[in-house]
Amino acid sequence: MQTWRHLFTVITPTYNRAHTLERVYLSLREQSFQDFEWVIVDDGSTDSTRTMVMAWQQEASFPIHYVWQKNQHKKTAFNRGVRKANGELVVAVDSDDSLDTNALYAMAGAWAGIPPSERSRFVAITGLCARPDGSVVGDMFPSDVFDATVLDMTFKYHIKGEKFGCLRTDVLLQFPFPEEIAGFVPESLVWRAIARAGYQTRFVNQVFRVYHDSNDSLSRQGRESQQHALGLWLLAHDTIVECLPWFRYQPQTFLMAAARYTRFALHLKHSDQPLPGDRALRGLGSRVLVGLMWPIGALLYMRDRSRT
Repeated sequence: MQTWRHLFTVITPTYNRAHTLERVYLSLREQSFQDFEWVIVDDGSTDSTRTMVMAWQQEASFPIHYVWQKNQHKKTAFNRGVRKANGELVVAVDSDDSLDTNALYAMAGAWAGIPPSERSRFVAITGLCARPDGSVVGDMFPSDVFDATVLDMTFKYHIKGEKFGCLRTDVLLQFPFPEEIAGFVPESLVWRAIARAGYQTRFVNQVFRVYHDSNDSLSRQGRESQQHALGLWLLAHDTIVECLPWFRYQPQTFLMAAARYTRFALHLKHSDQPLPGDRALRGLGSRVLVGLMWPIGALLYMRDRSRT
């Protein structure tokens, strides 16, 4: 049985974010719960990140581990951080965000609230995100403490908006981000795979993360662009192939996913990117959805092309 040195490992993949990384550091210094380590995986930064981290290592009251790698991708940096983690639970904090002062304390309390005999079927504690002005991002959960899978929370209960929490390190080691897929891969692909393996999440209506929108964030780059076509096609494929048991809860979501399947497949064809060979459509349901929504997907693709 694994023996953990800490309850939490905070993992921050970063790339040329010296101008925002201090925000993370200051929020960790202020945490009311201090049984954690901070693993910074530098994905090839050329700014002053290393110098800053070395100074923090000398003064921080918690361990800071700095790992540098040649520029690859955030998902690769995150996987490396998980492999280095000495905490039972991983908290993934972006290099431009911060934690609520009591975030780790609240996560620890929620985790302790799950009876030890039942923890093996739980993978995560998930709470809310707030903007700097204190307003909650997206929807709150159906009750203050609510146990469900990520798939149920997404499709059955229709909960929308950015959420945040911690996940078991041993489970993340079994479900790494696919590094063989180039570029952007939606995080939800991993969380959905974990849910389909039978793991539940305890959702709590507590703010854990303060979300700071930045000019170079993925949302500002345009998630619907050709640049992220493969990742968005993979998400559409996962929805209409792997998640069909939830179709009855949100038919419109699945119809639009089928349109996006065609939309981003056409983007990939235009850029001579082959579709992954191991992800063909399976079953009558997924084929009917794609056939039904093909015209709309093609129209969305043509709209994208006209804008570029």
